[in-house]
Amino acid sequence: MTDNLQEQPSELSDLLRLRREKLDTLRSHGVNPYPYSFEKTIHIPELLEKFESVQESEDHTGPEFAIAGRIVSVRVMGKAAFCHLRDEFGQMQVYVQRDKIGEEAFALFKLYDISDWIGARGTVFLTKTGEKSLRASDVVMLSKSVKPLPVVKTQGDEVFDAFSDKESRYRQRYIDLAVNPENREIFRTRAKIISAVREFLDARGYLEVETPALQPLYGGALARPFMTHYNALDRTFYMRIADELYLKRLLVGGFEKVYEICKDFRNEGMDRFHNPEFTMLEFYQAFADFEMIMNLSEEMFRHVALRALGTTEVSYQNKTVDFGKPFRRARFFDLLKEATGKELLGLPLNELGEIAKAHDVELTREMGEGKILDEMMKTLVRPKLVEPTFIYDYPLSLSPLAKKHRDDPRLVERFQPFALGFELGNAFSELNDPIDQRERFEAQRKLKEAGDEETQPIDDDFLNALEYGMPPTGGMGIGIDRLTMLLTDQDSIREVILFPHLRS
Repeated sequence: MTDNLQEQPSELSDLLRLRREKLDTLRSHGVNPYPYSFEKTIHIPELLEKFESVQESEDHTGPEFAIAGRIVSVRVMGKAAFCHLRDEFGQMQVYVQRDKIGEEAFALFKLYDISDWIGARGTVFLTKTGEKSLRASDVVMLSKSVKPLPVVKTQGDEVFDAFSDKESRYRQRYIDLAVNPENREIFRTRAKIISAVREFLDARGYLEVETPALQPLYGGALARPFMTHYNALDRTFYMRIADELYLKRLLVGGFEKVYEICKDFRNEGMDRFHNPEFTMLEFYQAFADFEMIMNLSEEMFRHVALRALGTTEVSYQNKTVDFGKPFRRARFFDLLKEATGKELLGLPLNELGEIAKAHDVELTREMGEGKILDEMMKTLVRPKLVEPTFIYDYPLSLSPLAKKHRDDPRLVERFQPFALGFELGNAFSELNDPIDQRERFEAQRKLKEAGDEETQPIDDDFLNALEYGMPPTGGMGIGIDRLTMLLTDQDSIREVILFPHLRS
């Protein structure tokens, strides 16, 4: 495959050809336009913050600093030049004088362009216009840009972004991050979210573990897997759709609190809430039930918001909620009754389908009771959930890995947290009865035979593990991408994934 760097100069645009010529000129003067390192001593915001205490004296002497970044603007005026340099965290003006850096170095500086990476050493001073600047004693080329980045222009308070098309931004994230530095903040916040999760669980005695991404049998969720061929074993393997069944094996083995933050893969559709590759947190605690996990997760959401945002107030699409307040708790069938006026628990399948259709819920012929109830919940209830809410007491048919409700065997001990319309996770009193678990797997097999592709296959090794005894357990999974969407006020999952999958 060829790219612009491999094309002949005659095939390049005038702008690219000019940059290539400048590159050649730099080399002809003994300048390596791609050196190995640069001893940067400070980030720009830190230098600006301490400016008053390190500003040069009237004779232009003072402590020297070395900064580095991209040139985002440059103008040459006779024997002097100004450029603005942007590093990862901020931007600063650099003043370059011929008499200060030398005639030859100044001539070479004229070959520098917007988008080039440079390093500059010097003292700091205040210009006549009052701008904090670095007076360069040395300027070094760090990486010559042979393609210019799109230029973001401003006029008054308006910003004209030359790289705002979402499809282009996702496909060329490196350009997006370079010209739209505010988007880098999304991923800094994402990193804070993950760090806060680890901090919270580690402080409570949880052990972080790693389980296989390639599995001989997928499980732990109702989803279609990606398949691959394992050459060394000459057999089909699957990318994990969840790490649940492996984490539960660890509780059988004697660990009492475990968690994993990992990539899961589900061979499903893509929309603003779904990406086939996504990041999931799952944690499991021995001797706990779903109510204990509900209380714990409420604490965790509060902790993560505070660490990532500095506040428990979360704003999303012009709506604000407070994670510091107690979460609402509501039963699954109570919410559906509010939405439909009908008591749906225990209804025959045909009656349930008629009620769903009467409320414009889209159904398919393959759907069983659980899927119909789930679609009704997605359509009629969840979009209206603004305040942080736990929905609990789900139908048995929808939850093959959860324990039957201690008061009603038609239900399971399961909850899901929601806020501002977002589904944020899924939690159970985990099923640890191997006989009951096998019956649930068999029921899933019958659904698959009836045409449902999103079912849990029978995992004999997991059943074997349960037969050795798994203690009473509470467990939960939380989608990191969706949580990041919520906490950074982004309306698409692609905004919070650095390199999302896209249709060609």
